Amino acid sequence: MYIEPPSSIAIIGAGPIGLEAALYARFLGYNVRIFERGQVADNVLNWGHVRMFSPFRMNASALGLRALAAQDEAYQPPGPEEFLTGSQWLEHYLLPLARSDLVTDGLSERTRVLSITRQDFRKGEAIGDARRAASPFRMLLEDDVGQREEFAEVVIDTSGTFGNHNWMGAGGSPAVRELRCRHRIEYGLPDILGNEKDKYVGRRTLVVGSGYSAATNVVALAELLGEAASGDVLWVTRTREGSDDDAPIARIENDRLPARDELAVHANALAAEGKVQHWSGAVISSIAYDDSAQQFSVQIVREDDVTEHTFDSVIANVGYRPDASLFEELQVQQCYATGGPMKLAAALFVLETSADCLDQQSHGPETLLNPEPNFYILGSKSYGRNSNFLVSIGLQQIRDVFTIIGDRADLDLYKTMSATT
Repeated sequence: MYIEPPSSIAIIGAGPIGLEAALYARFLGYNVRIFERGQVADNVLNWGHVRMFSPFRMNASALGLRALAAQDEAYQPPGPEEFLTGSQWLEHYLLPLARSDLVTDGLSERTRVLSITRQDFRKGEAIGDARRAASPFRMLLEDDVGQREEFAEVVIDTSGTFGNHNWMGAGGSPAVRELRCRHRIEYGLPDILGNEKDKYVGRRTLVVGSGYSAATNVVALAELLGEAASGDVLWVTRTREGSDDDAPIARIENDRLPARDELAVHANALAAEGKVQHWSGAVISSIAYDDSAQQFSVQIVREDDVTEHTFDSVIANVGYRPDASLFEELQVQQCYATGGPMKLAAALFVLETSADCLDQQSHGPETLLNPEPNFYILGSKSYGRNSNFLVSIGLQQIRDVFTIIGDRADLDLYKTMSATT
């Protein structure tokens, strides 16, 4: 549906995809507001010490680079084949983009979006009715001053999944008492070799998970063990479906991201050589934290055997899920398996058979449409619990969604900017 500039577009989240979407919209002449509950690229900052697997060229757009060059003639981007840490990406690309003239005026940090609704209709009203599309979106916001409402013709949710973790218990539910002590558990990528070193050095740590985040943490903890005279690590993974061995990390054959494969090889070797203790086919059944002893008490079920252990720290790399509470009053159909928007989830399920995220591609503008007109979910949140999302896919999504908003199938600012560079 064509939305004529300078109509208002609200973007939820000032992460990489939110910033890029805002820039694209501004180039096309739309009024743009970006609402970020923390600060710019907060989630990137949380893993800023980690080096990315993909080169800079996959994590920046031609439009972004052109905007930064126009803003500052002295701007020098990282090399296209350079592998940046999260902090370097933030410092040398994302923050300059957020501070550029086309983005900064519409950016509201520390502003939480509490809900998104239609001004004139509830969830079950005006189904398939053109009047619904004509009604503006109403957003309830909260910042340090208080609550207020704002309105927009288009809403793009790029709020991601990073802060919305899964749980450690059987079947994906919380383990017994996990909810009580969740604020004590680390669900992300702590700076184990840097400013959080004291929390882990010489300590007993439990790591739960079989993905690259868990591998990153295990490798860092093993390095710390080599420096300290004491401490140990127990790495717990569920049995991988189709696995024919006990290796914690499934490697991708002929991996085109060498750093990713090196991490898998290193982590698997640590487990195989006993430098960290690895239990496969194990599930956390209960967890409690003793404030006086400053320790966790954890029950682990393995081959029907229940054992209890104590740990100083627990890192649960159990994945993330989308938060649908923002749009629960809108007409959005979600996948029963991933929680992502249904059309895109169906395309990913049918068309994407590779475990390698580099084989992912955009599946066209129609997969980004929701029953709720002019409401779009882009970025990692659009993939739901599917962890194969790449920033380069998000850039393709931005291009695709603006062919809908601009009602031009050939609209591609990235191609235009690349051709004129």
